[in-house]
Amino acid sequence: MPWNECDRVTARWNFVQAVLARRASFAAVCATHGISRACGHKWWRRFRQGGRPALRAHTRQPHRAGQQQQGWLRRLLTLRRRHPTWGPHKLHWLLRQRHRHVRVPGVRTLGRWLAAAGLVRRHVRRAPPGPRIAADPRPVATRPNELWTLDFKGTFRTADGARIFPLTVRDAASRCVLAVHHVSRPNEPTVRRVLTALFRRCGLPRAVQVDHGAPFAGSGPRGLSALSVWWLRLGLRVVFTRPACPQDNGAHEQMHRVLKAETTRPPAAHARAQQRRFTRWRHGYNHARPHAALGLHPPAKRYRPSAQRLPAVLPAWSYPADWLRLRPGTNGRAWWGQRQRLFGRAFAGEWLGLRPRRGGWTEVYLGPHLLGLLHHADRAGLRPARTRPPKRR
Repeated sequence: MPWNECDRVTARWNFVQAVLARRASFAAVCATHGISRACGHKWWRRFRQGGRPALRAHTRQPHRAGQQQQGWLRRLLTLRRRHPTWGPHKLHWLLRQRHRHVRVPGVRTLGRWLAAAGLVRRHVRRAPPGPRIAADPRPVATRPNELWTLDFKGTFRTADGARIFPLTVRDAASRCVLAVHHVSRPNEPTVRRVLTALFRRCGLPRAVQVDHGAPFAGSGPRGLSALSVWWLRLGLRVVFTRPACPQDNGAHEQMHRVLKAETTRPPAAHARAQQRRFTRWRHGYNHARPHAALGLHPPAKRYRPSAQRLPAVLPAWSYPADWLRLRPGTNGRAWWGQRQRLFGRAFAGEWLGLRPRRGGWTEVYLGPHLLGLLHHADRAGLRPARTRPPKRR
């Protein structure tokens, strides 16, 4: 029986037993076992030198492979120190020029050695730019709850060293400060808890305006984060100010100046005392302090809670019947086109709509919002949509 159809060590042992029996010629025994005479002589020679253990296959790695690798590694690191900006391709060429009569390790091997030594950076493949989308104009607030502005007042420390992160929410039309709340960490879960309580107390606005800082905005398509995606699920319009332009939210920043002057100089003894200061200040700002823009009336006389209440269950996104649907995992990735694509952590667990187009393109939507494009030829993820900033007046 040929050796490739059964256990090879057992087949070699059976061949040696047949040769020792001397019932047929050596050539006939080789023919019976389906091997050439050269192969038979090789295993007969190994058996006479080492017995049955020698019938196992030997490694093809050179006996001095480890020493050779260390030698090439030393040469590679020496050249890398002399040429710190050269990559494995150029270093491989230089090694071949210096060692013409020996076999030089391959380019991928040199790259692997350089990566193990921490001398190269991993190239991050970035997706090509996606479609440009015109930014929505800033809504003009003429009635309460048409626009809320949110921001974090600059952090500071209390007398006992506790760090304070005040989250402020203000109604743009009535100038009413709806919340000044210290959060333990300025991240999405804590801000979402504060806003959930505020929505239950005051209702939902039509739009919210925030800057491009975390957790309001993210680095994914359209600058959305998990918090702003939650706002979109609630039916709110999300308006982002221009990057590095605090004047776009000037009225909110002016309120921060008053808040800082009247509650933080000097700071309170601890976080709870500071929160009590914030609560007292908000009540006086809304009910006692007159505003010139309101005809010297306090904001509380102009503000009314919203009639739109917070739903008990978030409404689901709906898409046309001929669209595909896709749901990224917790890491923001999902399989599409036989490859795992990155859509963004902000959309983890959200159902996205895929609209096929001509030329291998697929548009990706979050409800009515275009997030970007997918193409079968791309090795990276989504080509994110970019927002074109509005023109200055």
